Amino acid sequence: MNTRLYIKNAAIYTENQGIVQGSLFIENDKMKEIHTESSPPADAEIIDGTGLHLIPGFIDGHIHGAAGADVMDATEEAIDTMAGVLPEEGTTGFLATTITQSQENTEQALENIAAYHSKSGQAEVVGVHLEGPFIEKSKKGAQPLEHILQPDLDLFRKWQALSGDSIKTITMAPEHDPNGTFIRNLSATGVNVSAGHTAAGFEGIKKAVSHGLRQVTHLCNAMTGIHHRDIGAVGAAFELEKLRAELIADGIHVAPEMLELIYANMGSERLILITDAMRAKCLQAGDYELGGQPVAVTDDRAVLKDGTLAGSILKMYQGAQQMLQVTDVTIGDIVKMAAANPAKQLGIFNRKGSIKEGKDADLLLVDDNMTIKYTICRGVVAYKEEA
Repeated sequence: MNTRLYIKNAAIYTENQGIVQGSLFIENDKMKEIHTESSPPADAEIIDGTGLHLIPGFIDGHIHGAAGADVMDATEEAIDTMAGVLPEEGTTGFLATTITQSQENTEQALENIAAYHSKSGQAEVVGVHLEGPFIEKSKKGAQPLEHILQPDLDLFRKWQALSGDSIKTITMAPEHDPNGTFIRNLSATGVNVSAGHTAAGFEGIKKAVSHGLRQVTHLCNAMTGIHHRDIGAVGAAFELEKLRAELIADGIHVAPEMLELIYANMGSERLILITDAMRAKCLQAGDYELGGQPVAVTDDRAVLKDGTLAGSILKMYQGAQQMLQVTDVTIGDIVKMAAANPAKQLGIFNRKGSIKEGKDADLLLVDDNMTIKYTICRGVVAYKEEA
C-alpha cells in the first residue's frame, strides 16, 4: 500500500538535532524527510501538528494482554486484538509476553508468535518476552508455582527455535545460574537477559552482570528491596551502570514517592516504561484470569485472591503521564524511557525508537499532557483522537 503523509508545524523530537519546529514527510512505512519550511509533496495526506509534539511511538517490552486477549491464548486472533487496540495508548511496537505455564502451553504460544505476521495499521510484534519459568519460587508474584523450573539451556534453545528466534528478552532468577552458563550463552546470542522474580541480593546481581545480565524486570516488584546491609536488586539497578530497568509507572506497583527516588538515582537514560498489562486492560472491572489463575480487577488494579498484584491494567500513555509528574521529567525524557531505551535494549534502534530519516514511521502526535492525538504505525494512521 502506497502511503504519503505530511505532518506539518509540529515540535519534532529528532534523534540527532534535538527538537525541531517543522514538518515530517512519510512515504510508505518510512520517515523520508524532515522539513523546517512547510512544502508538502503532491498527493500527500496532510496532518496539522500545530501546538503538538511529534515523538517516536512507544515500545512496550512487557505486556501479557489487552481487550480480553492474552499471549497465552496462542491464537492469531488474540495477537490481532492486542495489536489492534494498543495504538490507542501510543504503543506502536511490543514484545508478546508469556507467563510461567506448562511446557505445552508455552510452546503453543511461541509457535503462534512464530507464525504471526504483523498487519498494516496495527502495533508491530517486535518479539517475545519470556517471563519465567526459570524464576525463584519465593518471589513468584503472580507466576504459577507449579510450573517454575530451573534454568535449562537445552529447553530454552528448543523454545527459541519454536519461536522462530523471536525471544528477545527473558526474565529469570540469576541465583539459579550461579556459574553463569545460562546467562552467558543467551547473552552471546543477543538475548536480553533480565533479572526478575529473584531473591538475589546486590552481590548476586553484580555477579550476574559480569555474566551478561543487562536488565531488571519490573523494578521493585518481585525482587529484593533496599536494606542498609544489602541494597538488593533494587539498589543494584541504581548502582550498576550496565543495567537498565523496566518500570510500571502506575503509582500502584511503585508508589509515586519511590518513582521520585528511582528517577533521582537512574535518570531517563536507564529506565524503560512498560505496562505488564493483562487481558482486562481496556475492559470493565470484573473477574478474569492470568496464567490459569483467577484475577479480580477493579477500576485501577488486578489482583489474585491473596491480594498479590497480577500484572496491571495500565496504558502506556498513562505511565508517561505519571512520570511527567516526577521532578525534572520532560517529554524528551519520556521519549527516552518509552521509545529509545527499549529499542536500544532490544537491538532494534536501527529502525525504531527515534525520529530519523529512513527509520520506521512509528510516530505519535501528543499534547503537553501526553494525550494521544494521532498514532501512526509504519506510515499508517492507526488511531486518531475523536473530536
